[in-house]
Amino acid sequence: MRAYRLLAQLLAGLPACVLILTSLCLSLSAVPAAAQTPVDLELVLAVDVSGSVDPDEAKLQRNGYVQALLNLKVQAAIRGGPFGRIGATYVEWAGEGHQHTVVPWTELSDPASIERFAGMVAEAPMMTEQWTSISAAIDYAAPLFENNGFEGTRRVIDLSGDGENNRGRPVEEARDAAVARGITINGLPILNERPNPWGGAPPNDLEGYYRDHVIGGPGAFLVPARDFDAFADAILSKLLLEVSGIQPAGRERDLAAR
Repeated sequence: MRAYRLLAQLLAGLPACVLILTSLCLSLSAVPAAAQTPVDLELVLAVDVSGSVDPDEAKLQRNGYVQALLNLKVQAAIRGGPFGRIGATYVEWAGEGHQHTVVPWTELSDPASIERFAGMVAEAPMMTEQWTSISAAIDYAAPLFENNGFEGTRRVIDLSGDGENNRGRPVEEARDAAVARGITINGLPILNERPNPWGGAPPNDLEGYYRDHVIGGPGAFLVPARDFDAFADAILSKLLLEVSGIQPAGRERDLAAR
């Protein structure tokens, strides 16, 4: 009883504003955190818009994602999981200082929600920037999974690009940090033989570079596009595999246990 009397005396001596603030803090601490929507997949679509991607190629990339999202097979795969929905965001990246969320996290489930997402991707202004920082793109994408409103059984960064990392920290460091957070990175290298706009030679083996330095995590794989014209078919194949969670077969299969 003596302890209670002492506590009452202490509280009585406190200003009213302190008591109010204390009460508010206690009330807020008792409020449960916002529930995360369960989904079959949390997916970051990370697309290269560096200077080596000219406007026509950038448009081909955009159209490739839009067509893949509107494909009935992809939509059926989205609805076919245990929860029947995924969470997705669309990001474009270039050099170390250019990463841009084009479409924020969105629940994709029925055709209407998927078509809205695809429409926002198609209608967003297109920008390109210099340099290619795959590592910065991964470092930007990895934290996007936190507090995004979704709780997925899988977390995947779908990273497409037409060149090697030439800015920022080593790409292996960024990859390994993301994998340590339970994220899988899949790759879509866009292969072409033309020099970049500054006269530099194209990568000798971009497919091998992505395999050895970029992809990682449980079940990681890559699907190369032989050129920008083949991008739409490649992203359709890749999205079907990612959404369904099915491992690719043959030469596309490249598990990365890092």
